[in-house]
Amino acid sequence: MRLPISWLRELVDLPQGVTTEQIADAYTRGGLQVEHIETVGGDITGPVVVGRVLDLVEEPQRNGKTIRWCRVDCGPELNVSVNNPELTDARGIVCGAANFRVGDYVVVSLPGAVLPGGFEISARKTYGHMSDGMICAEDELGLGVDHTGILVLPPAEAEAAGLGSDALTLLGAPDEVLDIDVTPDMSFCLSIRGLAREAAQAFDVPYNDQYSRRVPAVCQDAHPVRLESADCSLFVNLVLHGIDTEAVTPGWMRHRLNASGMRPVSLPVDITNYVMLESGQPLHAYDADKLSGPIVVRKATPGEKLTTLDDVVRELNPEDLVIADDSGAIGLAGVMGGQTTEVGPETTSIVLEAAHFLPGTIGRSYRHHKLPSEASRRFERGTDPGVPCAAARMAARLLVELADAKLANGATVAGEVTASPSQVIAADLPARILGARIDAERVINVLTASGVEVTARGDKLHLRPPSWRTDLRDPYDYVEEIGCKLGLDIIEPAVPRALPATGLTACQRARREVMSAVAQAGFVEVITLPFLNTEELDKLGLPADAPARHVVKLANPLADTQPFLRSTLLPGLFAAVGRNTSRSLDDLALFEQGSVFLDGDQHAAPMPQVSHRPGDDEISALYSSLPDQPRMLAGVVCGQWTPASWRGPAVAADWTHAVLLAQTAAEALGAELVRSAAAIAPWHPGRCAKLSVRNQQGELVDIGAAGELHPDVISAFGLSSRTCAVELNLDLLIAAAPTSGEVSALSPYPLTKEDVALVLDESVPAADVEAALTEGAGPLLESVALFDVYTGPQAGPGKKSLAYNLRLRHPERTLTQAEASEVRDAAVALVAERFGAQLRQA
Repeated sequence: MRLPISWLRELVDLPQGVTTEQIADAYTRGGLQVEHIETVGGDITGPVVVGRVLDLVEEPQRNGKTIRWCRVDCGPELNVSVNNPELTDARGIVCGAANFRVGDYVVVSLPGAVLPGGFEISARKTYGHMSDGMICAEDELGLGVDHTGILVLPPAEAEAAGLGSDALTLLGAPDEVLDIDVTPDMSFCLSIRGLAREAAQAFDVPYNDQYSRRVPAVCQDAHPVRLESADCSLFVNLVLHGIDTEAVTPGWMRHRLNASGMRPVSLPVDITNYVMLESGQPLHAYDADKLSGPIVVRKATPGEKLTTLDDVVRELNPEDLVIADDSGAIGLAGVMGGQTTEVGPETTSIVLEAAHFLPGTIGRSYRHHKLPSEASRRFERGTDPGVPCAAARMAARLLVELADAKLANGATVAGEVTASPSQVIAADLPARILGARIDAERVINVLTASGVEVTARGDKLHLRPPSWRTDLRDPYDYVEEIGCKLGLDIIEPAVPRALPATGLTACQRARREVMSAVAQAGFVEVITLPFLNTEELDKLGLPADAPARHVVKLANPLADTQPFLRSTLLPGLFAAVGRNTSRSLDDLALFEQGSVFLDGDQHAAPMPQVSHRPGDDEISALYSSLPDQPRMLAGVVCGQWTPASWRGPAVAADWTHAVLLAQTAAEALGAELVRSAAAIAPWHPGRCAKLSVRNQQGELVDIGAAGELHPDVISAFGLSSRTCAVELNLDLLIAAAPTSGEVSALSPYPLTKEDVALVLDESVPAADVEAALTEGAGPLLESVALFDVYTGPQAGPGKKSLAYNLRLRHPERTLTQAEASEVRDAAVALVAERFGAQLRQA
């Protein structure tokens, strides 16, 4: 949003001495971001004056161009020139533009002037004439971007200023302009009116709103209107006749439009644009003589077409909101008008429209048709539903004053202004949330200055926002408003109180252990983008019923070439391998851990309202609509695992190193990895291992596969021969791994040691004996360790002796010898019961 400071100062009586830099700082402190300050027409020096074309001669040139040799009256004092002694009543100037005629008033830069960009004007001979100055266009003066012709001044203004007077003063230059980045929650600042109100509040001066007119009751006194869609809550129109087609846009309006970044077109169009910039309400004018029947606001019908003002035939979407009459669609609501009712140079009667549309509807339409504009940008952000009538009246008043139009009696008002949502907040809520000393009186003053209706009842404030503050819906929106207006420097610094740390979850710790172990084993972690296409899945040779075939399609992908979320990590790793090998990095051991996304039987996600927190049922429905997102671990190895050196020959990377990644991950969590032969795509059928782990119930759980990739897959992805890969479900691995119990406090009491030697069959695993000792000893056992295994004559044939050290400790007192012996005997008794063990005698 560009803000000419002269326009702002006209609307707000700022304190004496307030500079543009101070205004910019006030806006920044209030939540707006001033990108830069630009001076329009500030880098022009020397004589730039008002002139009048006395006569001109068109002279065709050999190069096909036609120039005009003009005599220009610049006033008695400036007409005398030593460069053209034969001309005593005018200046002789060569001009290549053709959009002016004899009698027009123009801007003339005389010799000695310096235009933007350091362009110095001097008398010079060209096309056989001594050109004693230059007739200027808008862009040459730095006042706009139009270079279709020279700048023709309105006659009345030029005559009032006088020939030879300073043209820059007449054009409102120089003027400072703020380029402001308006955030989406401050859409009311996409208008001079909104910015003026913010400036008035920042400098504590009154503001007289020219657009405070209330919307009248429903009536059909102008052009009839029928609303057939709830996406339009209010539609106002006025009818004007007898518009002077020769009337031109006054200089002050042209300057403000140019400074605001809009190109002047014609007086009716310029007035609607001017009012839009000032009020924030987009307007549209229809040629009244081209309308057929009443105006209807409705949704487009299937297959309906519209030729817009840019001369493009557009096929409308049934979700598009259109303005129509008996002939069909005549405009895309809030986006662009239609060609059939366009206001042209011959238009003398217009129907002036001001409406309020649903922001989401306009946003979808202009994105679908790729038609962004100043109007659609404002409608998408949300306009003031209470201003359409006042904006239409202002535009009509300007047309009456500047184009001698006649305003027909009455107006058409269809629909109504939607009521603003009221709120009740505690008077001390802003102080509590912001952590600052803000009393109730100060809160009331700030909100009242923002246009909020405040009623204090005890310690509660009853609030109703103005129609232009559509962002004030929640109690904390008002807290934010207080903070922005008073400034964040009112917050008193305080060291936050430290909360008890919960630490990492068990799954987070497990993932970190796995990642660390795999990296220490020699693999390098990479992070790839989580997108793929179905062609990549085809290259993997996956069967149609493979889980990875159930991909999730993105509604708005970053790239059309990869419109799906990944269902496997392997294509991303293969792309990383390809990028590295293309740069002569052939010996690779890469791995990645991350989520994949598998589409299942999920229902469509609901769309909760953003005006309030969704309920528990809505949140549950959102979660249930999400695809399955298991966390996977994958790796790829190729080239040499270790290079040749003085220690020995090179070791090629093969399937054992792919299995090594899975083995390392399992060992890091204390899980038992089981490998078995399998034929799983995309691996080579004879060189593939299915990976399983034993869960806490002793059952085997399949978690992935590893091995050498199939030659067709290697060829399709452009990988090195004999490339190997592994992919496993990290979530399943963590779930199957043994879990450690809760950490108990250390006991300050002394340790008691008991040693036992058990004689039992050689076939009994030592681990089973250890488990039985642990169970039999109970909670007083701190640890058990096998320190000796004996087989020999003293143990007997088919027997073995296992010696264990039991470490016992009571958490609250010292164990007695009798208690320690009782624990030891209980442990030995359970081993004897299960395995027929006997206590070995010394």
